[in-house]
Parts: sequence; C-alpha cells; structure tokens
Amino acid sequence: MLDPMLPTLLIAGLLSLTPTPSAAPCQDGGTSAGSQATTSRWHGHERLDFEVAGKRARLILPEHPAPGRPWVWRARFPDFHAGPDRILLDRGFHIAHVDTGGMLGGPRAMAIWDRFYALLRAEHELGPRPALEGVSRGGLFVYHWASLHPERVACLYTDTAVCDIRSWPLGEGEGRGHAPTWAHLLGELGLTEETARAYPLNPTELLGPIAAARIPILSIVSLNDEIVPPEENTLVVAERFRRLGGTIEVMEVPEGTAASGGHHFPHPDPLRPADFIERHAAAPPAAGESFELRGGLSRSRARFEATGRGRVGFLGGSITHNPGWREQVCAYIEARFPSTEFEFIAAGIPSMGSTPGAFRLTRDVFGDGPVDLLFQEAAVNDSTNGRSPKEMTRGEEGVVRHARALNPDIDVVLMHFVDPGKMAELREGETPEVIARHEGVAEAYGLPSLDLAREVTGRIDAGQFTWEEDFKNLHPSPFGQRLYAASIRRLLSAAWARPAVDAAPARDLPAPLDPFSYEGGQLIGLSQADALSGFELVERCDPSADGVGGGVRAGFHGVPMLVGVAPGASLSLSFEGRAVGLWVAAGPDAGALDYRVDGGPWRRQDLFTRWSGGLHLPWVHVLEAELEYAPHRLDLRIAEARSERSRGHAARIVHFVVNR
Repeated sequence: MLDPMLPTLLIAGLLSLTPTPSAAPCQDGGTSAGSQATTSRWHGHERLDFEVAGKRARLILPEHPAPGRPWVWRARFPDFHAGPDRILLDRGFHIAHVDTGGMLGGPRAMAIWDRFYALLRAEHELGPRPALEGVSRGGLFVYHWASLHPERVACLYTDTAVCDIRSWPLGEGEGRGHAPTWAHLLGELGLTEETARAYPLNPTELLGPIAAARIPILSIVSLNDEIVPPEENTLVVAERFRRLGGTIEVMEVPEGTAASGGHHFPHPDPLRPADFIERHAAAPPAAGESFELRGGLSRSRARFEATGRGRVGFLGGSITHNPGWREQVCAYIEARFPSTEFEFIAAGIPSMGSTPGAFRLTRDVFGDGPVDLLFQEAAVNDSTNGRSPKEMTRGEEGVVRHARALNPDIDVVLMHFVDPGKMAELREGETPEVIARHEGVAEAYGLPSLDLAREVTGRIDAGQFTWEEDFKNLHPSPFGQRLYAASIRRLLSAAWARPAVDAAPARDLPAPLDPFSYEGGQLIGLSQADALSGFELVERCDPSADGVGGGVRAGFHGVPMLVGVAPGASLSLSFEGRAVGLWVAAGPDAGALDYRVDGGPWRRQDLFTRWSGGLHLPWVHVLEAELEYAPHRLDLRIAEARSERSRGHAARIVHFVVNR
C-alpha cells in the first residue's frame, strides 16, 4: 500500500519497490533469506529479496562486512533518502527491510518484526543491536519496536517521522491528515474515534524504555512540513526524551518542497546520519568505546571550516607507512569537509617509534609549514623495539610538546595499535606498559586517544573474527586496515559531532611529565662532525654493497652517511642541548661504539639489533639524555668488541640527533 502522505507525482520516483517473486514459506511461517531468495543489485551491492510471514523483505549485502556484522533496519520507504545507507554499505553494514507498511507500527507489525529479526540473526548472523531507521510513518514502527526490545537496538534515526497519530493521519492539529489512512488505522489497530485519541503506542508515549536504555536518537525534520508538522511530532519527542535523560539531536531543514507540502527535501548531509549510526551500531562489543575524546578536535575543525584549507600529518612506523587505513581516513576527512582543500603528509617510516619521531618531527611533518591535525602512533614499535618506560614517555611527550610549540592550535590524536604481546597482557587483565605511558601523555595534555589494541582483542574474544584468519598480523590485512579506519572514523565523527566553537581559548603547555622529554628534538647534519679519523662521508651510501648484503629500508639507500668499518675509527661532534644521539643504519656487519661526553667516562653502545642479521635497520640511539642545557662535545670511536652475531664492526651514521 502506497503511503497517501506522498504526492502522486513523487511516489514513482522516490518510493518504488522492485517487484519480488514469491518464495515458498518455511514451516514456521517465515522464509529463508538464503537459498529461497532472489538476487539482484542495489547501487552496486548484492540484494536478496524474500518473504517473511507473507511479507516482502530484502537484505542488501556489503562487499566487506564490518566486524560484528552491524546492520540498519529500514522501517518504510527503503529507497527514499538512501544516501546514508549507501555510505554505510561501503563501511560494511547490511541494510534490511520488511514491508509491513499497512500495519502502521501496531502489534501485528511487531510480531512480524520479531520474526524478521530472528531470521536475520540466525541465518545471516547479523549483530544483536541494529540501527533503526524510520522515515515518515516509519516512526510508528521504530519507536514501538525499540520500546519493546531496547536491548536489541543500538540507535534510532528518524526522518520527518510520525510520532502521534492525532497529527497524522487524523490531522487534528496543524497538519493536513489523510482520512482514508485514518479509517484504515482504526481497523488495523482496533481503535475507535474516541480510543484513538488516547492511543498508548504513540511514539510520544513510548520513550521511557528507550531513554532508560540510553539509546541515542538522531532526527531530521522540515520546518515547513504540512504533512507531519515537527511541532506535533519530532519536536515533542525531543522535548520529552530530554526530560527523561535521553540524548537526541535534531537536524532542521528550513524548507521542504512545495509539491510535497514541505514533507520532502534533498537531504542536506547524508554523512551525518551515517556517522551517527556507525558510532553507535558498530562500536566494540564491550562496554564503552575504544577511544577517549578529552579536549576534542575543535581547533582543527575551526581551521578547516574557516579557512577552507587544512594540513593533516600521519607520524608513525610501518603500520602508518603501509597503504590501507591512512588513505581511508584521508578520504573520510575530505568527505567530512567537502569545501576544504587538504594536504596530507605521510610521515610513516618502518621501525620508527616515538623517540625517532620526536627528533624527525620538524623535517618530516612540519617541513613545509604548520600542521592542523596530527595522528601519532608508536605503541607497537616502542614496545617491540625494547624502549624503556622512561623512553616511551620522553618520546611521546616530546612529539606532543614539540608539535604544540610549532603550532599552538594543533590537534593531536594518539593511537595504540595491536600486536600479539599486547593482546596477551590485556587478556591477563594488565594494561601494556607502553599504552599506560602513552595514555599518561594523552591525559596530561587533554588529547584524544584510541586504544586499538584493546578494541581488536575485545572483538576477537567476542567471536567477531580471528587473528589467524582475519587480522593476520601486526601489519594488518585489508580486513584489519578497514577496522582501523572505521575506529578512527568513529573517533573523528564523535569529536566533530560536538558543537562547533568560533574560537578555542588560548592554552599553555603544562609542566612536562619528564623534564628531559624530547620536545626540542632536532636532526643534526653530518657535516657538523669533526676530527674524523677512519670515518668517511659517503654521499650516496649503499649499506648492502661490497658483499655486506641485507635489506635496506626505503629512504636509507643512496643517501649520505658517515661510514666507519674498522675498530678505532673516531669522530667528534660539538653541540648545544640536553641530549645527544645517533641515527644509524644497523645491518649484518654492525659493530659497537664507545662514546663519551665532555671528556667523561667512556661508555659503550652496541649497534647490532635482533633484526640486523638481514636488514640495515634504521635506529635512533640516544646516548646521553639528561645533560644540562649547554654546549657539549661528543667523542665516538668504533670498539674492538662486537656482537657475536655481527659480521663486522661497521658504524653507518645517517644523522646526529640533539634535544635542545
């Protein structure tokens, strides 16, 4: 039955349904959504059409289902304002609909909805808590079912929703009403003219269980809607729902089309309901999200919207360097701010953690000017590379403080990616040391942070996927890359869903957690070294040449290096700062260095790492980290001793590093 609220001229274009062949019913009165379904395509996605209790139903399948198999349940008009659903399909959501339109959200409809829910849960293993979407009279369905089964609902999204039958179809208030539908409703719901006016299943009367379950609502209305006036429907729901402690947002469109009586309009922002639904229907299964917003991201948003320009940096190791989540996040940011021209700075270098990040920040991220938003990840390399807890804080805090010194209005997001070691600790009820350290930095500076180690572990333990077959590695599979992107997207959409601010208040840097954090980290050129004896500046160094072998990271082949290969080779460096160190390429022949500062006692630094046997690993060694800020002099010499696993005594210095 076509909805009489919709003008005849618009019905064909907006509300047409693909004819669905009949399917044989199952013994329980439902119909399989698998073997007995017919298939077609819907906006490039596979569509299954079938029957449930004699009613037409359909399910649109995503190409790559998201973890937990989240889904949207459309109450009515599944092809109208479908933009949010198309976005969600691309994000891994299923889109479901069963046609119970003539039942007007009453008890008969709810019985069929219960069957439909059970079928999709059993046969397609869809998640337990869908997002309900109610367009127009669809509001009668979604509010009723949510009030009956609040534990089965993630969120509600309504579009010009009917929330009181006295407004539509009766037309008792300012709306036009529709007499034929009113007569049908009385029969369908077993009401009289008198009892209908006290109908207890109006959405306006069903909000208690929904608010108590903390189910959020997003609604969109047209302010000149003459069919379903918002003042008699959604705005009443909003006022009552807030009084009950519920959370509801209302998008207001100033004017719908004249031909529809103000009831229809081009959707102004399909991304907003898609983001809202993803935040609530695709969140991790455990209580609470995997991110903390803290001070939020209002400064970058204000910059993007006010200037139409934005610079976004990504600093990290191989998980940031490799293609996957980063490109997906860039695409989301561009979609979120369509009028802004962005420059994205990919500054991931494999094997790099927070300490090298602090020293290379100026060159690799801020080299061409200020950055508005920075994503920083170092938890995997800081722990797997064996950095000490003190170093974990000094590096991470150094990145944050240095970034804020370069741009006081920068927003920074700290991310903690997953590896098997972190999963094991989390399952023992322990917070990995590196995550605790980096979270301490996030808390101290009011930064958003995202604990992907905890999220991935929780989803695996909930049976949503496996490490071996799906995520596969700490360098994630395409499945894992999509999970990372979705989690970051949820954080961004939640931060940018907060009310915009015209001007963020000035903020000062707090006292450092560690007074020797690498906030003044700099790379120092090789030409600053002096007193070279046995070291040679090789302008285009190939660390694997002359039979040495071993892999060489991109960016560390054919670049200048100071190279010494024999014990006793030496050099010196005069510098000013609080810390000094080396960035080396340590391969199969890496040796050891003896060093001293300001003529002090000699100490030794082995350059050979556990990966050096097959790779000239880029590595930053901070030799002295707690110096008084003053001029100093570093002396180096290649030691006679070396690792028993090394084939030589080589030292290949790519940069000197100094904390000023």
